[in-house]
Formats: sequence, structure tokens, C-alpha cells
Amino acid sequence: MTFQPLLRIGPVRRFTRNLLCPVDLLGRPLFLKYTRDLAEAREEIRGHARLARHYSVPALHAHLRVPGGHLLAYERLPGGINQGLLLDLLNTDEPSSDLHAYMARLTAAYSEVVLATAQPVDPAHVVRKLYWDRAAPGGRLDTYYADKDFLIADGLIDVPVSRLDTYTLSINGRRHHLDWAATLRWLRAHFAKAEPVWAALTQGDPTDVNLAHPLAWFDYDTAGMNSIPGEFANFLWYSSALGGWLVPTYNPAAFADHPATFTHVPANTPELRRADIDRTTSTIHINYAPCLSASRRTAVTAYWNQLVQPVADRLWPGANLANLLRPYLAMRILGVYNLADLAPKDRLALLARLAEAMSPTFNPTTYFCPLESPCPAP
Repeated sequence: MTFQPLLRIGPVRRFTRNLLCPVDLLGRPLFLKYTRDLAEAREEIRGHARLARHYSVPALHAHLRVPGGHLLAYERLPGGINQGLLLDLLNTDEPSSDLHAYMARLTAAYSEVVLATAQPVDPAHVVRKLYWDRAAPGGRLDTYYADKDFLIADGLIDVPVSRLDTYTLSINGRRHHLDWAATLRWLRAHFAKAEPVWAALTQGDPTDVNLAHPLAWFDYDTAGMNSIPGEFANFLWYSSALGGWLVPTYNPAAFADHPATFTHVPANTPELRRADIDRTTSTIHINYAPCLSASRRTAVTAYWNQLVQPVADRLWPGANLANLLRPYLAMRILGVYNLADLAPKDRLALLARLAEAMSPTFNPTTYFCPLESPCPAP
């Protein structure tokens, strides 16, 4: 007779400010999430209830106050090392049939719910955490950048960001202009507007670690009525920049159970080819290759063609999607990591990406999904 322990506890992982742990209790597989932020725990519980009526989510079995925080016990979905997430379908050299099928299911589920729940909403009543709160006084824009200055790229472009507006930026041979202070003011003003925004019921933070394979949604503290352009910008930027490059570079502990991520970082990291200043013309030259692996290009392309464009055609026929996405994309570039804390090459690449996003010529279809990846394969 084989003895089954009443309680089996797996490795504890830290993700952002939360602790996550798999547990087997009386033969039942559970996933425990511990957070110190009571308000965030309450939002998570409410968000899970909202989402469960429209999306596939693991059951929330229990939640309780514990010393120093709040503990939530979820049904644990199948998974393992390099298994169980959309991330794992992206950590391949070439896109698989599973990835194509997954993106078809994902975009179909989103299309149905977004179009069924879409409506203009007062910005006071949308989920504000990822955009409005970060642009508000005392939010991340202020915490990271208010009354602070830093070099564009130490040792490469030794010019403070506060003086960017005095230079022409030549990025991959195209002329751009970026006024750092004006960009911050514009973002604060944009997210201080009182006019309604188009919102729909979504999870709000659709990253490749918050999407399970088979399809299900994790992490619910931003679930609710979310800005639709904000939802789109979040997935597109995470899939094309954060998930394959910046997050594994600056938060590697989050990928302890998905180590294949690190093998593919080179294929998703922009390759800097030129960075210098022509003082005679006040021009900063930046040449870089916007690398994206074949699997991530496939996911981003499917998301755009099967979700973003059809929804936009229904809700905003004839609208310029670049203008709709721009403020949300800029907030994702500036409001996730403090650019001053990043390595000079990474900071320079993000400033170049910001300048391209703020440009009147910003084209989301080529910006998020370059036609080919000129970076060397991992």
C-alpha cells in the first residue's frame, strides 16, 4: 500500500510582490497565492468572480486573511517545467500547430466577450491600475521620472533625456523628434481626461504567463471593465518586447519553472548596430534591429489580424489605430520599468521605440511585428 501524504508543498516562487506555491492537500491539487496587499487581494477576488462568467478560469476554492496578508487557494491546472503557459508555446524555434490553434481559440474567446460587453465607460469606472493610476499624481510616472534626469545611454549617448528635444533622432535612417518632458506632460494630461473610453470585460493584463495552455486566464486583480485599446497595447507590447526580452532579463526568478525562456532571449532582444552623435548637425544616430522570434511574430500577427483589426472595424470604423494605441503603448514603455534603472543599451532601445511610437508615422502593424527577424537564432 502506497502512503499518500496529506499535505505536499511545492517550491515557493516570487512573482512581482506576490508569493506563489503549488500544494497537494488531501489529494487535491491547489495553487496558493499570498499577497501582502489587502486591497489587491479584494480586487483579485472580485475580478475572478467577474471573469468566471465569461472566460475559462480555475476555481477559487478559498480565500482568507493570514498574518501579514491574504491567501487565495485556486484549483491548480496541469503544468510543469516548460509546460502549462502560452509562454511555453512561444519558447520554440518555429511556431507549432499548437500555437496556431491556441491563438485561434484565444482571439475567438476575446472577440466574443469584447464585442458583447463593449461600451463607452466613464474613466472613473474602468480598471485604472495599469494606466490611469500610473499617470496620476504620485503614480509611477512621478515616482520614476518627476524632477529626475538621466543619460540617454551611459557611455554611448551621454546626453541627458531632458535635452532630447534639442536633437534630431535618426532611427534606422528615419528622422524623429522626442521631447521627454512634453511626452510625460502629454501622458499625464491624456489619462486625466474625463471623457468616456471604450471598455470591455477582460482580464486586463494578458501576458504570456497569465494565459494558461490549455486556454485559461490567471491573475485577476486587473479583471473588469478595461480600456479596449489598453488591453490590445498590453498584449502586443508584452508579446513583442517585455515577455521575450525585458522581463526575463530583469526579473529572471519569475521564469524558474520555464527555463526555456532564457534560451530564446537573444532572438527577442533588439540588436544595437549604431549609437553616436553628430555634433555638427545635432543628430543622434541609432540603428537597431527590432528582433522577434518566429513564434512570437506568429502570435502577435494572429492577435492583430484575428482580434485587434476586426474589433476595431466594428467599434471604430475608419479610425486611426495608431492614435488609439499610442498613449497606452507609451505608458507600457515608461510605466513598467524605470528606464533609468536599465542597462544603457536597453534604455537606448526603449527610447528609440518610444520615439517611433510618438511619431506621426507610427504604424502598429510593422511596429509590433517586424516582417523578419534579423537577429541571430539562439
